[in-house]
Amino acid sequence: MKRVLFIDRDGTIIREVPPTYQIDSFEKLAFYPHVLRYLSRIAAEMEYELVMVSNQDGLGTASFPEDTFWPVQNFIMQTLESEGIHFASEHFDRSFASEHLPTRKPATGMLTSFLDNEAYDIAGSFVIGDRITDVQLAKNLGCKAIWLNNDAALGATEVKDGAALQEVVALETTEWQQIYEFLKLNLRTVHHERNTSETKISVDLNIDGSGKAEIHTGLGFFDHMLDQIARHGKMDLKITTKGDLHIDEHHTIEDTGIALGEAFAMALADKRGMERYGFALPMDEADARVLIDFGGRNWLVWNAEFKREKIGEMPTEMFFHFFKSFSDAARCNLNIECRGENEHHKIEAIFKAFAKAIRMAVKRDPLSNYLPSTKGVL
Repeated sequence: MKRVLFIDRDGTIIREVPPTYQIDSFEKLAFYPHVLRYLSRIAAEMEYELVMVSNQDGLGTASFPEDTFWPVQNFIMQTLESEGIHFASEHFDRSFASEHLPTRKPATGMLTSFLDNEAYDIAGSFVIGDRITDVQLAKNLGCKAIWLNNDAALGATEVKDGAALQEVVALETTEWQQIYEFLKLNLRTVHHERNTSETKISVDLNIDGSGKAEIHTGLGFFDHMLDQIARHGKMDLKITTKGDLHIDEHHTIEDTGIALGEAFAMALADKRGMERYGFALPMDEADARVLIDFGGRNWLVWNAEFKREKIGEMPTEMFFHFFKSFSDAARCNLNIECRGENEHHKIEAIFKAFAKAIRMAVKRDPLSNYLPSTKGVL
């Protein structure tokens, strides 16, 4: 099924013109910086259908006559087409915000006929716009938003809770180059579940996230360490583990490592343009070194000793098992070494170094299709 880019016009393809925000003359027309360059590359290199979706307050009324709108709009479309940018359809709502009509963004009414076509992958699509109403539209459609946020106040009065929409935003930027790079690389997101008679685990992973974490394993210190992976690896990670803690911690920790490794293996199925290798990091007196290679083969070298039996409620012997489980499931080489005096510092340094190593290894070049292997496969 084909994916769609629902693209706003004013403030996204062309510049906004306050205070009226009406583009009703050629004197007011200016294209958004670099939009022609990068939207043409998106159109040429990617398989998205382009759809224009725009509120045009009062279009056709005395305050905004149609004969001032269409000459400018036609010129915009002709310019886009001359750059190889072809829109499958254009949708304009003419109402005012005060009318609260179901056809006005962020409502989806103006797209009803389009959405009736079942040949589109809406969940894999994006809304690109400069207003928080465009983010709300994405949520209402069931897709993600790319927010050209030059002014967070734009559209804020037309949504109930702008802060709650942040989870819908796949990319927040002010540059079309970043939009191109983001779409070129694709989202590396995974929802993965691993259920056994001993544990039930759910993992949501966005490798290209911002460091948001929501961890619930029933083991406070383990949660804290997994949180380090998300925050220092700049990935979004949600893990819920329900294990047989009434017996002991072994299955919960080991199986979480397996599930997380499996999620990484799924998210990194295509390694083209990826660095592949990573390493890092000291913490106070502790010196941790973590080397990683997402090369498709599992191996763990573990050179770290702990004098305490537990840190928090987590047995120190289980640190090895966690990383071994991750290495096996993610099919990566891990070489971990740590020296220090404070046991808490040592294991936290290892987890932080692990996160930094992952961040380095999964970094991609959007202009590269290079597979980091002489074998031709990873």
